[in-house]
Amino acid sequence: MAKRQSLKSTTIIVLLLCLVAFSTVFAPLPSPLSNSLKPHKHHHDHHRRNHQVVNARKFEIADDMFWKDGEPFRIIGGDLHYFRTLPEYWEDRLTRAKALGLNAIQTYVPWNLHEPKEGQLDFNGIADIVSFLELCHKLDLLVMLRAGPYICAEWDFGGFPAWLLTKEPAIKFRSSDPAYLALVDSWWGVLLPKISHLLYHKGGPIIMVQIENEFGSYGVDKDYLHHLVNLARTHLGDDLILYTTDGGTRETLTKGTINGDGVFSAVDFSTGEDPWPIFNLQKEFNTPGKSPPLSAEFYTGWLTHWGENIAKTDAISTASALEKILSRNGSAVLYMAHGGTNFGFYNGANGAQESDYLADLTSYDYDAPISESGDVDGAKFKELRRVIAKYSATSLPPVPKNIEKTGYGRIKLEKMSSLFDILESNVHIKPIESENPISMEAAGQMFGFLLYTSEYITNGKGSTLSIPKVHDRAQVYVTCHSDNKKERPQYVATIDRWSNKHVNLPNSECASTSKLLILVENMGRVNYGQYIDSKGILSPVYLDGKPLLKWKMLPIPLSNLNEPQKLNPIFDKPYSDFIGASIRKTLKSSLRVNLKEPAFYTGTFVVDKVTDTYISFNGWGKGVAFVNDFNIGRFWPSYGPQCNLYVPAPILQQGKNVLVVLGLESPEHELVVNSVDEPDFTCGSKHTSVRQL
Repeated sequence: MAKRQSLKSTTIIVLLLCLVAFSTVFAPLPSPLSNSLKPHKHHHDHHRRNHQVVNARKFEIADDMFWKDGEPFRIIGGDLHYFRTLPEYWEDRLTRAKALGLNAIQTYVPWNLHEPKEGQLDFNGIADIVSFLELCHKLDLLVMLRAGPYICAEWDFGGFPAWLLTKEPAIKFRSSDPAYLALVDSWWGVLLPKISHLLYHKGGPIIMVQIENEFGSYGVDKDYLHHLVNLARTHLGDDLILYTTDGGTRETLTKGTINGDGVFSAVDFSTGEDPWPIFNLQKEFNTPGKSPPLSAEFYTGWLTHWGENIAKTDAISTASALEKILSRNGSAVLYMAHGGTNFGFYNGANGAQESDYLADLTSYDYDAPISESGDVDGAKFKELRRVIAKYSATSLPPVPKNIEKTGYGRIKLEKMSSLFDILESNVHIKPIESENPISMEAAGQMFGFLLYTSEYITNGKGSTLSIPKVHDRAQVYVTCHSDNKKERPQYVATIDRWSNKHVNLPNSECASTSKLLILVENMGRVNYGQYIDSKGILSPVYLDGKPLLKWKMLPIPLSNLNEPQKLNPIFDKPYSDFIGASIRKTLKSSLRVNLKEPAFYTGTFVVDKVTDTYISFNGWGKGVAFVNDFNIGRFWPSYGPQCNLYVPAPILQQGKNVLVVLGLESPEHELVVNSVDEPDFTCGSKHTSVRQL
């Protein structure tokens, strides 16, 4: 490719050389070149004089184009999140992205993954962002890093750690609130120095770092945005492109653009919209000559919530929309190139108000060209690759084969124990006592479940229970409270935040008092918009119109994605020790299956050859599953649409593998699940169509 050199010739020779350079890098280009692609002489001359050393690594913006090492460059990138793919598969997925024709990877950085508890930093395993970035560099993939601190991403709380909700007085998120900024300063003070050696001009892959995320859709606080820019410059220096991404409207760009700090403003918009009027609008929010057309989120598919039909978009129309950008020298980042999986409890949710709550699936397949399990034989991959190949500066690598998947067959489970019995017998789980219910965050239970218990005197007529504000799903049980006689909790009803209702408690014949048990599930914090989504019981609990007092809260410490997996804190032993555990002998009375009582079930399956697989929960109600101590996520096939949970091969081992299930309700009548070789998104009764946000 022709290098840019100092101006030593006549104007005509310069223009001819520029035309040759453009035709080489962007072959095939539309002919003739549009005026917008022809460099203005005085800008070009000045830019050349700053690049006497053509071998220096530099990524920059000039003449409304990206330039890499002195040559015009088009970004054809894709989002691929390291925290949604096991580290053992990072290189595989990046290789598939490269085979798609991508030359850059965009990824978010979720603060809550790296600092799950205040001051407890984690950059190991699936949180080893440095190793991921180094792999990108090894594969000659550039990186656009979306450092937050807010990321959205259909990730719990938009990447904010839940412990931020415990701060008193309450902090104001995404603002210039000094208390909030101090916490961001501390976080970025760790993150940014850790990745600074991987900036492009220092020999690494990072060409751009994003400030915040679609802030123009959230609010107006320029002081906050300028603070983030200054903080980034302090840690990363001035030789780096900082950028924002906002929706392609005048309102969002006005709110989200950071003027005066040399920050590049990129746009996103719905796939299928005419991109070029939006790119022209983008220019108004960038310094003249500093606005290469970039769709920073070109949507290849869409997210899906529980209770919806699985999101699907047409391959041909998606590829056609991409070509409208690339054919005129625009740049685009596919969101998503590869979606991956919301392992553990990290899925996000949407909800603009109390009852308008929709939790995201465990699968984050997103109908992306590279599927959740890495498959690349779908129509969307082929169509997008066909278009990208026409505009790529280099020939595309060969497409890898799909990773092998195996159905290991029927897995018979046995009931291990009732959840209530475990909590009652485990001396290590200490209840928290309070006059009124407290939030999950206040109880130190950031994810999963919290059990609330209280007592009341029965009136012989039955009582009415109401919980005005519960996040997100509460299963209500009652039992007689007696020191001499142990009775099984009786299921009463389930209260959802999206369909909150009063509950009639049964007329109990208890000799003294009745015990009320409310198991609350955090189904994922809202990750988009103004709503601050604390979890648990967030209001008084009313019995016959009067507040019920004196509560105990029992944390249920199930392991999450970035927490130690080898010990199950409920049992103080590995999950794999569930088989034949002595606790079964002491809890024989609870082993009868109760369709509405939460319980642990366990079983084993034998693997001769380790490959990917899926666990089908078709016929089950709702719950969470663990394979060989790893939290593979939530299942809810009775609501749908996801029937099967993805189990990547690195989780499995040759020989015996252990599956542990916390079933919240309605286990399959034979207590059977199946290991199968393909995904399935056809479960449940579909309540809503896919919602565009």
